[in-house]
Amino acid sequence: MADGQGVLGVVVMAYGTPASPDDIEAYYTHIRRGRPPEPAQLAELTARYEAIGGTSPLAQRTEAQRLALADALQARRPSGTQVVLGQKHAAPFIEDAVAALAAEGVDRLVGLVLAPHFSGFSVGEYQRRLSAAAEQHGMASAGVESWHLEPSYLGFLAGAVEEALRALPERTKVLFTAHSLPERVLAGDPYPEQPRQSAAAVAEMVGLDRWAGWSLCWQSAGRTPEPWRGPDILEVVRDLAATGRADGVLVCPQGFVSDHLEVVYDLDIEAKAVADELGLAFARTRVLNDDAATFAALADRVLDLDPSDR
Repeated sequence: MADGQGVLGVVVMAYGTPASPDDIEAYYTHIRRGRPPEPAQLAELTARYEAIGGTSPLAQRTEAQRLALADALQARRPSGTQVVLGQKHAAPFIEDAVAALAAEGVDRLVGLVLAPHFSGFSVGEYQRRLSAAAEQHGMASAGVESWHLEPSYLGFLAGAVEEALRALPERTKVLFTAHSLPERVLAGDPYPEQPRQSAAAVAEMVGLDRWAGWSLCWQSAGRTPEPWRGPDILEVVRDLAATGRADGVLVCPQGFVSDHLEVVYDLDIEAKAVADELGLAFARTRVLNDDAATFAALADRVLDLDPSDR
């Protein structure tokens, strides 16, 4: 084993995705906390993956992001960091990542969730699992809580919006989206406000009018009977068409940092189909993936949290 003495362990944390169509049921069961999905639920999710080619590009995108962070850290602290992947719903799990670092003799770590906006229900769970695993191995740990106002990220989003708007009608509304969450978990949580803050910052950078030029909406709500945060993007697209307030829509999925099911299916297929049916021009912005400038900034944040320096 390599000597981990003095090395900072970094756990890049992501949601995870099925490695192949054969893994979809086990993946879905893990999301449902051990309860297998009903046949209709499994069939629906499988059909969504089939519509985008059988599997999601998330695994490849996540690995590229891990490498981007590792390269940025290497440039700042040569041979001083070890970057591994830990996932929420697919192997290697967060606990696996921490155990692997501990086996290398690493005694401190920092976690970075590949999601810019903090919620106790989502990012908070990643961080709690990381902290519990680190404590089990006697490791000091810290975590980047949110990075929704990171200037490099906002700059990336602004550039992506400006680029996409060039090919759309003058009366195009920009819809900034983030993943919806159940209303029951949002009381007192910072999550609803953080996407609004980042959207407003990007809109100001681009020069979008607050009412005619942009709005915040939500997407990919779970299929449960309880209320989820809205308005849903599909409702907003229908409303824009019904009122005639826009000739086109540009979706900026600011809450997502890689191409995956919620972007490639929920937006590129589902939302586009609604816009096409209603006669609205439709596009979405490119997402972050492994943007070097943003991951360089995130590397700085990781190093600022090194437990040995605090």
